Amino acid sequence: MSIRHATLHQLKVFSLVAEQGSFVRAAEALHLTPPAVSIQVRQLAEAVGAPLFEQVGKRIYLTEAGRVVAAGARDVLHRLSRIGDELQSLQGLEQGFLRLAILTTAQFFIPRWLGHFCRQHPGIEASLFVGNREQVMQRLTRHEDDLYIVGQPPEKIQAVAQVFAPNDLVLVAAAGHPWQDRSRIKVQALDQQPFILREVGSGTRLVTETFFTQHGIKPLVRMELGSNEVIKQAVIGGLGLAILSEQAVQAEIASGSLVRLDLQGLPLKRQWYVAWPSERALSPAAAAFVELLMQPPPALAQAPSV
Repeated sequence: MSIRHATLHQLKVFSLVAEQGSFVRAAEALHLTPPAVSIQVRQLAEAVGAPLFEQVGKRIYLTEAGRVVAAGARDVLHRLSRIGDELQSLQGLEQGFLRLAILTTAQFFIPRWLGHFCRQHPGIEASLFVGNREQVMQRLTRHEDDLYIVGQPPEKIQAVAQVFAPNDLVLVAAAGHPWQDRSRIKVQALDQQPFILREVGSGTRLVTETFFTQHGIKPLVRMELGSNEVIKQAVIGGLGLAILSEQAVQAEIASGSLVRLDLQGLPLKRQWYVAWPSERALSPAAAAFVELLMQPPPALAQAPSV
């Protein structure tokens, strides 16, 4: 066989396995089974005529041939993506695609912008991926989307990042908490208090742990959860405190099921960024959506914290 018989699907699957260093993680990202991923990689290796991976213990490593194919696969997939952008540019805003990847916390307000955008441009097909910071950064590395909504600028990735809104983090507790009516609570009071944290890989988790470390706080971590909604319900149930985006808890604070505690040093001032690969020109749809984020129309002027 020849590399010319390789398919784009095989290259995409192999490229993801190479980046993840794992057949299982690549399968999860592609919504395939690990055996299906292994078959695609094996068929590509047969087309190349050389092994692409070698296994040492439980880990896999690229062979010399694998490194050559991985570099070529990235070039091919990036070039195809740019061709798609260029073709979409010819179509203008009358038709095309807008692919967004956003952090889980951004799901509380970004869909409003997206809905408004789609009403303005009915010919644009939009897709939305929601995940934690680690997942969104992986997608940015692979250029899987047009725009990425993140809580801090990407690191070690060549990307443009523009601020478009504040993203303050606040301390919340169940209604009736003993600290509910206290003002200027000292940070040291958090030591050994039960906390509900986001999962490892979450931007909120990273910022929260940094805050604890800076103040020498060792909370009692009762749970680690991967959903803001589940965390809010756990806090409402009296299982512990949580530090969450103000945008994520506005409805519960308004209804009285959660209370915002007046802790010294909070809110933690953060910002929302819209990012995209620096080597990639924005499509007309992506550029128009960025403009919408920077200058929200009157109908969205009351969106959270904007």
